[in-house]
Amino acid sequence: MATTISESMINAALQLSADVERIEFSCPVVSVYNPLDYAWESHKKYLKKWANSSRIILFMGMNPGPFGMAQTGIPFGDVAHVRDWIGISEVIRKPLNEHPKRPIEGFNCRRSEVSGRRLWGFFKEQFGCPEYFFKSHFVFNYCPLVFIEASGKNFTPDKLTNSEAKCLFFLCDQHLRLIAEILEIKYLVAVGAFAETRARKALGENSAIKVVRILHPSPASPLANKGWGAKALEQLKENNIFL
Repeated sequence: MATTISESMINAALQLSADVERIEFSCPVVSVYNPLDYAWESHKKYLKKWANSSRIILFMGMNPGPFGMAQTGIPFGDVAHVRDWIGISEVIRKPLNEHPKRPIEGFNCRRSEVSGRRLWGFFKEQFGCPEYFFKSHFVFNYCPLVFIEASGKNFTPDKLTNSEAKCLFFLCDQHLRLIAEILEIKYLVAVGAFAETRARKALGENSAIKVVRILHPSPASPLANKGWGAKALEQLKENNIFL
């Protein structure tokens, strides 16, 4: 029996999850969360429900945010948008090495992921219903892991040591190329500079996939705090990508 696109995506995610679990990370990282493990049922449902056909455009972020994918298992996974728009609300287990200052509360988390609220809110505004969005678009994170310092501060993958980054990025590059092939994407929209850099390195200069970048919706970016959606839409149009 032929493997469906959703099944291929699920198998790819399972393989990536198993592979990254073997990497050891050093200080200042003290806790590493893998939502593809403890939030697997939610992520699996996301792939099964919404990654069921080829896509034209893939939106790619850096890695899970502490109040987004870390809680829900969905990229940029602000609880309210995942539950009420994407239509997923699974029971989320606890990670083995849970940091006391970064508890995983799943869909009971009351903190909003600002980046996710802006991104999914933008898609909701542009498309109205998720069926229209997911017909030709998909969203995922380049790296599936959350890194936490002793203080509870989020640690981003661009700050990893060279040896740790080399091991992790090799696996993430491999995974990106695989899902790009599975989904047969034509455009990759990198959400932020890090995502753009990794996409270009993973896909290579001769790739038929066009890589473009939009402003990251993080509240840490002053530009993103004033009309992020309008800026993102303008950047897409400048690259001849029309939603």
